[in-house]
Order: sequence, then structure tokens, then C-alpha cells
Amino acid sequence: MTIAITDVVLRDAHQSLFATRLRLDDMLPIAAQLDDVGYGSLECWGGATFDACIRFLGEDPWLRLRELKKAMPKTPLQM
Repeated sequence: MTIAITDVVLRDAHQSLFATRLRLDDMLPIAAQLDDVGYGSLECWGGATFDACIRFLGEDPWLRLRELKKAMPKTPLQM
């Protein structure tokens, strides 16, 4: 039996601790390490992500997804 684990640090942790204000530049430095863990998937997008990127961070939410995927090519990303 194989168990696949979904990590939520890129979505839930900063949503809870930083009110969704974690910037892409704050996420990218740990992306390679997260990719190497071998998670079944990484949850990196939630209901507030789109709004927070545009309204509070001045970031393109679609660019965020592309850059995270580029930094973590081995791990599926999910919502």
C-alpha cells in the first residue's frame, strides 16, 4: 500500500499565520526542498489566493502558479 501525502504549507500555513500575505519571493527559496520531499501533491492555491495576490500583494496570481510549478516540477500542485 502506498500513502500519498498532500502538504499545505504554501496555502494554509501562510493563510492562517500571515493573512494570505506571503509573497511569491518568500515561497520560492523553499520550493526546491519541498519538491525533493516526494509529497503526493502540494496545495498552493485557496479561495483567498487570487484576491490577496491582486488586492494586497500586487502580484499576478497566474504568474505565481507558473513560477511555483517551474520551481517544483516533480510535485503535482493542487487547489
